[in-house]
Amino acid sequence: MADVGSVDVELELIRRATARFPDAVVRDELDNNLLDELPTIQIQVVGGGDDGIRLDRPLVDIDVYHSSRAAAIELAAEVRAWVLVELRGSVSESAVIGRTGTVSRPAARPYENIQLRRVGATYEIYCHPVS
Repeated sequence: MADVGSVDVELELIRRATARFPDAVVRDELDNNLLDELPTIQIQVVGGGDDGIRLDRPLVDIDVYHSSRAAAIELAAEVRAWVLVELRGSVSESAVIGRTGTVSRPAARPYENIQLRRVGATYEIYCHPVS
């Protein structure tokens, strides 16, 4: 039996998003040169729970940074469809992703640099290690 929480959800989603969104930089932490790396998709676990046995239920913030509000909203909508449709029921070498859902739908979020725009959402990802 695998340890609870043995799926590194950030790494799993970053790998999958990098393949799915080849024109974007996908990462967990932002770089100081963010303006040179647009669009950027930032994926971070912000909490969640588990069943104490095998099933993890992390909450994941996904922020999109882009040069305009419209472009950020469009990419955030593509990311949302990816999470809710493509990730649901998918399997990789290391993880099974079961149910996915939106906790907080994509919305503009403040950011200090007025030369770019940020749109973010929070998702719930049910997953467990591949047996």
